[in-house]
Amino acid sequence: MISYEPLFQTMKEKGITSYRLGKMGFPLSNYYAMKRGENISTHTLDQLCRLLQCKVEDILEYLDEK
Repeated sequence: MISYEPLFQTMKEKGITSYRLGKMGFPLSNYYAMKRGENISTHTLDQLCRLLQCKVEDILEYLDEK
């Protein structure tokens, strides 16, 4: 299972709200999809890495469902 919890932690550490992320050009529909644990594209990952100046592992992690 993919978890986006690292994204929310990264945003908190950088002091970036969902509102600010939207103002930076990131579609809030994608943000809310991630809040619901839905799938995202590699383009969305690229956007977040660029906007937040972070690595992919700062956005998502794989959790074994066992």
